[in-house]
Amino acid sequence: MGRARLPSLVLALAAACCAGQALAGAQQYEVLSASVRATLAQAVNDRTPVDMKDLDTRAWVRAMTRRVAKSFPDEDAARHFLMLVRYESMRAGLDPHLVLAVIDIESKFRKYAVSRSGARGLMQVMPFWTKQLGDPGQNLFQERTNLRYGCTILRHYLDRERGNLSNALGRYNGSLGQPDYPNKVFKSLPDRWALGASA
Repeated sequence: MGRARLPSLVLALAAACCAGQALAGAQQYEVLSASVRATLAQAVNDRTPVDMKDLDTRAWVRAMTRRVAKSFPDEDAARHFLMLVRYESMRAGLDPHLVLAVIDIESKFRKYAVSRSGARGLMQVMPFWTKQLGDPGQNLFQERTNLRYGCTILRHYLDRERGNLSNALGRYNGSLGQPDYPNKVFKSLPDRWALGASA
């Protein structure tokens, strides 16, 4: 191999190694009170089945499938994912469109994304949460587990910030006080994920 091709080969290998890495931030570890920990643990460990026959959910999934289809191997996988997003979002008292915007900015819908700080999966959940709230063996790359933790954590931050969504998003991303991340989510929401969006 000639020396002229070596730099381009090195660059290609570096790009391949970073392809699965998300550019997201990371939630910061915090000591939780016993009552908060118990509430969050109960939320992440509830295994109520998703009602796949709910008519409102089915209508919403139909309306949103085209927007996520390119990120999934087939339409069935996209629909299943959207059903989980709607269920876990609403269960946590969150707007599912907001959750889609968070996923878009955090991982670009890459199920196996890993950030520089070690956050994992679609919603870029830090592994310390499984030790603090659930079972350390839980797989954060599994869609429902990741969505369950991500929605529960975002709800926790929203409650902690007394409904201030910008601050809650900053905490979620590990960038509280910096407007860049919340602004990206706020831009993505109406541009791509709200029902009336053209994307």
